[in-house]
Amino acid sequence: MATKTGAALICGSIAYDTIMVFHDRFKHHILPDKIHILNVSFLVPELRREFGGCAGNIAYNMNLLGDMGYPMATVGNDFDDYAAWLRRVGVPLDFVEQVPHAHTAQAFITTDLDDNQITAFHAGAMSFSRQLTVPRQHGISLGVVAPDAPDAMLAHAEQFADAGIRFLFDPGQNMPLFNTDELNRFISWASWVAVNDYEWQRLSQRTGHSEQTILQQVEALIVTQAASGSIIHTRQNTFRIPAATPSQVQDPTGCGDAYRAGLLHGLLHGLDWQTTGQIAALLGAIKIEHRGTQNHSFDREEFADRYHENFGTRYTF
Repeated sequence: MATKTGAALICGSIAYDTIMVFHDRFKHHILPDKIHILNVSFLVPELRREFGGCAGNIAYNMNLLGDMGYPMATVGNDFDDYAAWLRRVGVPLDFVEQVPHAHTAQAFITTDLDDNQITAFHAGAMSFSRQLTVPRQHGISLGVVAPDAPDAMLAHAEQFADAGIRFLFDPGQNMPLFNTDELNRFISWASWVAVNDYEWQRLSQRTGHSEQTILQQVEALIVTQAASGSIIHTRQNTFRIPAATPSQVQDPTGCGDAYRAGLLHGLLHGLDWQTTGQIAALLGAIKIEHRGTQNHSFDREEFADRYHENFGTRYTF
């Protein structure tokens, strides 16, 4: 059984996701030889607006596990509905700052029947997240630097290091925005690095690090591999975490954030890496069963039962 110890500060984005489904295939409407004069319109009978962003998603999932995760992000003048939702589910907003003249970051995603996507992203208030500062008190025992405005990610990583707060570096889709020197600075400041298998290949190529050399600087390298599970490399051992089995596959969006919330749960409670990875894997499987990034929930007994079904032992938090 886990014993609660401290809270996590999650530096990253808070965003609205507007998701539209086109009931055809883009290839039927885009002429390859006319791509230079593209002018197309798609009728999208399905549309939904979801609460998203890495900081919001991770904090939501931590709350499901009974942990305290503080998102730290800048939001816009259209944040009221999202704020009401986070308060209702118990996510604290102590370090969420509103920028009056901007919109909350927003992604507009159109998906066709082949699961191809065309996405437009408006950073909006996220562009001002550099103005936020990592607090040195408030019961923060560890942190996360997740995708956000690039200058904010660098600043917050350095602030964590200066404050002596260990943190997880999760570059995600922002990795191409940093040069080799900046990526090496993140690694030198971080305690743990979490990436998917493609991101790890990119990070390794850009920095020249192997699993062995990066572990000279961080305590663990966590590499997720979608349906193949994940691998947690530490200085002492390598843990191969099988994927948990979902009851159905609805939407993979946000599974990585759910997985990271499981990692944070294990780190906050001093759990071993095998248990930590399995909690993370199960949380990702539960998320994939639901559309959107914050529409899943469970009680402790249900989680314990599913953990036993997947991994053969019971975990109670």
